[in-house]
Amino acid sequence: MPLVETLARVDADLAAGRIPVARQRLRGLVSSFPHDLTLRRRLAEVYRLYGDAAEAGRWMYLEEDRRADETAAFEARYGSPGWRMKALAWRGPEANAATVFAEGQLVALRTACAGELGRPVDWDDPASYRKDLEEECDASPAPWTVGDVLAGVGCLAAALVVLAIWVNGLVVLFD
Repeated sequence: MPLVETLARVDADLAAGRIPVARQRLRGLVSSFPHDLTLRRRLAEVYRLYGDAAEAGRWMYLEEDRRADETAAFEARYGSPGWRMKALAWRGPEANAATVFAEGQLVALRTACAGELGRPVDWDDPASYRKDLEEECDASPAPWTVGDVLAGVGCLAAALVVLAIWVNGLVVLFD
């Protein structure tokens, strides 16, 4: 689906209150267009609707006008440079960044990760910073956020509606 059409669907989803669907569409777009800072900003706005500062900070990390509290929450949740590199889902050289600030953020993060690991790391080679990630996997999982709970409740509600429609359809068939 073309970018413009998908963004139109995101707008329609948000207008209809289908925030989890809009979030998923935007996550897919960021995955497909990792250098598009506008998509990252839109995704951060959706996470703000959930009250998830860490995820809003994650997707605004490359923006100069990012919020300090969100950046701190992102850095706390993704405690090491390796985890942050993985979380940012960047691909390609930092020179592909749309702004000088974004490029600087990417270079600084990669440099910090390489410094911690004592070897070069590369955005396109997650295995180059995987050791860092494996060590942190032993840590206890992050606590659930309000956004996690709301997403789960939304999925449960949708499943119950589908089930109710299905059961109601069966009742009508056997009447």
